[in-house]
Amino acid sequence: MNTSLSGRLAGYESWQGHDPFEDHAGPFFFKKHEDGRVTCAFEATPTHCNGGGFLHGGMLMTFADYALFAIGSDVLEGPAVTVSFSSEFTAAAGAGAFVEARGEIVQNTGSMVFLRGQVFTGRDKDERILLNFSGIVKRVKKRPLAD
Repeated sequence: MNTSLSGRLAGYESWQGHDPFEDHAGPFFFKKHEDGRVTCAFEATPTHCNGGGFLHGGMLMTFADYALFAIGSDVLEGPAVTVSFSSEFTAAAGAGAFVEARGEIVQNTGSMVFLRGQVFTGRDKDERILLNFSGIVKRVKKRPLAD
């Protein structure tokens, strides 16, 4: 786990090396607060943008999926997969933005965790919600990959 971050990412951690796709798409980071909340973040670069110069929708959805697992990490306690994901885009941002996600567990059953959250940029009166999201994450038994 990388915990030696500075600047806007000071206090955040990463799971680099844990998920090759997320490492390539991000990098993404998370912070666990004393009250149990989890905040996720990344620094938007031009490689995260579409041809119009805005953050790519698929990028924001990938980040939101990452956030599902960070937000639910304390109750997931092992391998899990996303079985349902919904999102609504509400605003745009571009390279240079510090993008964060917050959310909550709505319900935790025996095999599934239901979550919802928001991807946003800015603080206080300058905050802009970029994406609302919800998802269902299913606990799975770890199986070896086929050759």
